[in-house]
Amino acid sequence: MATLLHIDSSVFPTGASSSRAVTDAFRRTWLQEHPEGTVIHRDLATDPVPHITAHAHTAGFSDPATHTPEQAAAFAERVKLIEELERADAVLIGAPMYNLTIPSTLKAWLDNVVLFGRTAGDTQSVKGTPITVVASRGGAYGPGTPREGYEYVQNYLSAVLADFLGADVDFIVPELTMAPANPEMAGLIPLFEASRERALDEAASKARQLTQRLAA
Repeated sequence: MATLLHIDSSVFPTGASSSRAVTDAFRRTWLQEHPEGTVIHRDLATDPVPHITAHAHTAGFSDPATHTPEQAAAFAERVKLIEELERADAVLIGAPMYNLTIPSTLKAWLDNVVLFGRTAGDTQSVKGTPITVVASRGGAYGPGTPREGYEYVQNYLSAVLADFLGADVDFIVPELTMAPANPEMAGLIPLFEASRERALDEAASKARQLTQRLAA
C-alpha cells in the first residue's frame, strides 16, 4: 500500500485557502483511486515543527557517538521528520506565496529534512520520490508578467527538492487568488476563477495518474 505524505502550510483553513483547496482535491482523488493506501497529514500551521537550532544543525555534521544530550534530543526530532519523508511513496505540499516566498513553517520543515549525507548530497535517500507542490499566489508571477523576477517559490523549491533531494517535482500553480478580495483586482476575477478551476482539475488528474503509476 502506497503512502502519501500531505503537508499544508497555509495559515488559513481550507475554505479560505487556495492551496488547501487544491491539496484537498488531490488528496480526495488519491483516496478514491487508492482507498487501501495511507495518508499522513502534517499541518505546519497548527502543528509547526521546530526551527533549526545550533544543536540540531551541528548534530547533523558530527558522529552521533559524540553528541551532547542537547544535540541528541534536537537531532532525534530531525530524524523523525526525515524518516517520515523517507517512508512516503509520494509527497504533496501546499506552498502559498507569503511576501514573495514560502511560509516560514515550511522553510523550517525543509531545514529539518534536508540533511547532507542522508537526504541530500551524494546519498539522496528520497531520490525519485514524486513531490507535487501546490504553489498558490495572490498575483501572477509567470514568464512575461511584470513580476516575473519576483518568483521565489518555484525557483527555490525546485532547487531544494529536485536538485538537493533528487525528487521528481511537479507544480500546480493557482494564481491571482487575491482578486476576489482586492477591489483593484476585480477585473482579474475571471482569470482567477479559470486558474482555480484549472488547478483543481490538475490536482485530480495528477493524483489519479500518480496512483496508477505507483500501482504499476
